Amino acid sequence: MEQLIECVPNFSEGLDLSIIKQITDECEKVEGIKLLNVDPGKTTNRTVVTFVGNPQAVIDAAFNAIKKAGELIDMSKHKGEHPRMGATDVCPLIPIKNISLEQTAIYAQKLAKRVGEELNLPVYLYEEAQTNKKRSNLSEIRAGEYEGYFKKILLPEWKPDFGPQIFDQKRGATVIGARDFLVAYNINLNTTSTRRANSIAFDVREAGRVLRDGDPITGKIILNADGSPKSIPGSLKSVKAIGWYIQEYGVCQISMNLTNINITPIHIAFDEVVKKASDRGIRVTGSELIGLIPLKGMLDAGKYFLNKQKRSVGVSESELIKIAVKSMGLDELAPFNPEERIIEYVLQNTADSKLINMNLATFANETASESPAPGGGSISAYVGSLGVSLATMVANLSSHKKGWDDRWQEFSLLAEKGQSLKDQLINLVDADTKAFNDIMSAFNLPKSTDEEKKKRMQCIQEATKYAIEVPFKVMQLSFESMDLIKTMAIEGNSNSVSDAGVGALCARSAVIGAFMNVRINASNLNDKKFVNEIISKGKLIEKQTIALETEILNIVNEKIGI
Repeated sequence: MEQLIECVPNFSEGLDLSIIKQITDECEKVEGIKLLNVDPGKTTNRTVVTFVGNPQAVIDAAFNAIKKAGELIDMSKHKGEHPRMGATDVCPLIPIKNISLEQTAIYAQKLAKRVGEELNLPVYLYEEAQTNKKRSNLSEIRAGEYEGYFKKILLPEWKPDFGPQIFDQKRGATVIGARDFLVAYNINLNTTSTRRANSIAFDVREAGRVLRDGDPITGKIILNADGSPKSIPGSLKSVKAIGWYIQEYGVCQISMNLTNINITPIHIAFDEVVKKASDRGIRVTGSELIGLIPLKGMLDAGKYFLNKQKRSVGVSESELIKIAVKSMGLDELAPFNPEERIIEYVLQNTADSKLINMNLATFANETASESPAPGGGSISAYVGSLGVSLATMVANLSSHKKGWDDRWQEFSLLAEKGQSLKDQLINLVDADTKAFNDIMSAFNLPKSTDEEKKKRMQCIQEATKYAIEVPFKVMQLSFESMDLIKTMAIEGNSNSVSDAGVGALCARSAVIGAFMNVRINASNLNDKKFVNEIISKGKLIEKQTIALETEILNIVNEKIGI
């Protein structure tokens, strides 16, 4: 199974884009690397680059980038708002697919060793890659920044993990580590006061604020009995934050790192800053995402804001993302393109969604052409998606029906279930065509030797089994949608009862049509035990579906009455 690691190096250059281009070119020279995002900041004079690939490719690309950055960036001349200590300031590796954080940490250690030894550059490990947890926190490693490191690096406790114990005036030092997915997120304020922005940051960040005697900023630090500073924790767990002024935008921001969006998701961070800013007479005007975010983060945000409005969350992915963007003002400073900012969208292979990205006319024309695919299996999946889409529409209409305010959550949950079924069936439109193409590819494999014949037959059987499993999944999902359709026929907005009826007709057709594909492909599979089991299950689903369709149509016709 393919392993994927994401790498998000931060380079201390945000003004000269030609320098950044030379650095990213070094990344893209490595086979297997996909550059996902380049996000420069003028005021911070810093660029966040995101790329992904298999572990070895990522290490090679990161090494090339660190080397090139050291050649092109002169830290002795660098100025910027963001804390920094090197040309490549920090370079985290993040597990994305089929790899653990612990395994990713080993690759980070390999990269750090290579950079330290081959580039003769001071390197520190952080987060999961650092075995000494007393020096695993990035902010503590970077404390003192570039200007303070000429002395700090000479201290025994701050000896680099790799490379020389001499601070490089031109390149600085680099921090390399492994961590979970982190969302870098800035919230815009209608103030130019860095002091007030920092006060809000201290209110919300997990570390909170250090207690001082008198003035909360300049007063004397109050100490605990053991000599450590007393502090008041902030309101948000797994959040790091500072306030700064961005000359480029003419406003202050709360700059945040959300280190675990399962604990504090982006929408909770946004709303908490809104609250704390309001308490101080300051208004949040929007926000800014740096780099990429997982799809779930945006979908959860969209649902959160819809729930606050007492609106149905059973809407499409694109609508949820739109709600999230508008609610948090993610497009205030620049357009927000989900295809460039959501990691799953950036990584998706467009070849795997060729059919569902067609318009209706093109899809119909492709079906009508002499090409054997898309065929009955893909059409069954699409018809099934239309059936459950109609039920979802009825649920959403019912959720927003005047006078039914006490039932909006009930219908919202049903609509959300319908959206999930619809999305799964839509994806099976392309999956069924891919299954057919896989069979054709298997038949085209060489068969000159006994070994080639054996391998070819094995591939044909595997592809055939997959071509059975896909339409069977269409059957299961379409049958599952019948319960939702029935509920909408009984409980939904009566003005839309005919839509529930048409939904039942579609779902029935999807089940019967998909079963035809199961049966025709099953005739070519040698595994007769598997065939007998799936045909038996298919017959039961078909029988139950037909019975449910009759029941639903009786309900619909009775309500129509004519």
